[in-house]
Amino acid sequence: MGEEMDTEYDVIVLGTGITECILSGLLSVDGKKVLHIDKQDHYGGESASVNLSQLYSQFKKNPIGKDEIESKFGKDRDWNVDLIPKFLMANGELTNILVHTDVTRYVEFKQVSGSYVFKQGKIYKVPATEMEAISSPLMGIFEKRRMKKFLEWISSCKEDEISTHQGLDLDKNTMDEVYYKFGLGNSTKEFIGHAMALWTNDDYLQQPARPSYERVLLYCQSVARYGKSPYLYPLYGLGELPQGFARLSAIYGGTYMLDTPIEKVLYTDNDSENGNFEGVQTKLGTFKAPLVIADPTYFSHKCKSTGQRVIRAICILNHPVPNTGDADSLQIIIPQSQVGRKNDIYIAIVSDAHNVCSKGHYLAIISTIVETEAPHIELEPAFKLLGPIEEKFMGIADLFEPKEDGSKDNIYLSKSYDASSHFESMTDDVKDIYFRVTGHPLVLKKRNDEDAQEE
Repeated sequence: MGEEMDTEYDVIVLGTGITECILSGLLSVDGKKVLHIDKQDHYGGESASVNLSQLYSQFKKNPIGKDEIESKFGKDRDWNVDLIPKFLMANGELTNILVHTDVTRYVEFKQVSGSYVFKQGKIYKVPATEMEAISSPLMGIFEKRRMKKFLEWISSCKEDEISTHQGLDLDKNTMDEVYYKFGLGNSTKEFIGHAMALWTNDDYLQQPARPSYERVLLYCQSVARYGKSPYLYPLYGLGELPQGFARLSAIYGGTYMLDTPIEKVLYTDNDSENGNFEGVQTKLGTFKAPLVIADPTYFSHKCKSTGQRVIRAICILNHPVPNTGDADSLQIIIPQSQVGRKNDIYIAIVSDAHNVCSKGHYLAIISTIVETEAPHIELEPAFKLLGPIEEKFMGIADLFEPKEDGSKDNIYLSKSYDASSHFESMTDDVKDIYFRVTGHPLVLKKRNDEDAQEE
C-alpha cells in the first residue's frame, strides 16, 4: 500500500473532526487532491461518537468491564455517545452544506421534538407556532402582542425596503434599542436572546442588532421548515457527520489514513518557526503538500487559549426528562440570569429514537462555560431538572484558537468546539478557513444530476 500511494497532494488535512472533514469534502469536490490523516483509529476527533466501554475508559479511573456495562445498560454497540453535543439548525449553514454536497445521502436525520427554556425554577416549551405562542405561559397577554409585532418585523424586514425597517438601523441600533422600540420586558428579552438567538450571555445587548436579527430569523425559519423545533439530529449520533463528508471526499478522489500518527512535520527550510509547511512524515511514508488544515491538537504551539474552559456532563437516564411530555429529544436552555451566572447552561437530550442508546434509555448532555473553581457545582441546576441519573461522565476542556491566520506558513488551524448547542459557530469557522485557503468565499451550488450519475 505504501509503495503505490501518491506522495504529492494539493492539501493535507490532519484530524477527522467535523470541521476538518467538511473542509476535506468541500476541497475534494473543488477538484483538489486531498490526503486526510488522523492519529486516532476512528472518525470524529474531539467530536467523535463513542460506545459505552470507550466512554468508561475515557472518563472513569476504574472503568467497569464490558459484561457489567451490558448487564446494566444493554449492548455496548447500541450506544453512540457524542463527546461534544450539538444540534443542527434545520435552516442553518451546516444543513445547507449537507444538502448542497449531497452528504444527506449518507446521513439520516430526525427532528428534535422540542426546545425548552428555564424560568423561575420551571421549564417551559419555547413556542414553535403562533398557536403555541398565544397559549404559552411564558408571557402575559399584552407582552404576547408586543412579541408578535417584534416577530412580524423580523420576518418582514427587507434590506432594500426602508419602509420595512420601522426606523431601525441594524448596523447602528443596538439590540437593546430594538427591544425598547417594541416595548419588550426583561423576561421576553431574555427568552428571545437566549432561547431563540441562542446567545450564551448578555453581551449582545449592547452590540449592533444585525447578528441578533439574523439569529432570530434563522430560528424562526428553522422552526417553520418542519414545525415542533428548529433542530435536527443525525441517527446514530454526530459521528455520522465526519464519516459522511469522508465518503464525499473519497468519491472525489480524496485519500484517508486513520490510525496514522504524525512522526514529523516538514518545513521548507527545516526551521519549524520560520519555514512554510511542506509535508508530513508517517509510518506509511512521507507526504507533501503546499498547505495543511488541522485541528489544534496537531499544532498546539501555534494555538492560544481563548481563556475559557467548557465543562460537559454526559448523563445516562432510564426515563424521559420530567415535565416535557415524555419527549424523545429536546434542548433545555437555562439562561444565565435565572441561576446567577454569566453564561447559559445547555442541555441536549436524545434517546433510543435516534439509535444512540439502548431501548428505554436517554442521554442528557450538559455544557457550559466554567466560571468558578468548582465547575461541577455549576451544573447543579441542570442535574435537578433531569430527575434520577443512572451514570454520569464529566470532562473539562480548554478552548483554543489559532494565533495566526495561516497565510505566513500555510498552516490553517480550526478552533475548538464551543459550549453552544448548535453548529453555527463551527460552520463560520469552516467558511473562514475555506476562504483563507482558496481565496474565495464558499458558494454553495447544487451538484447537477450528471455528476451524481457518473459516480
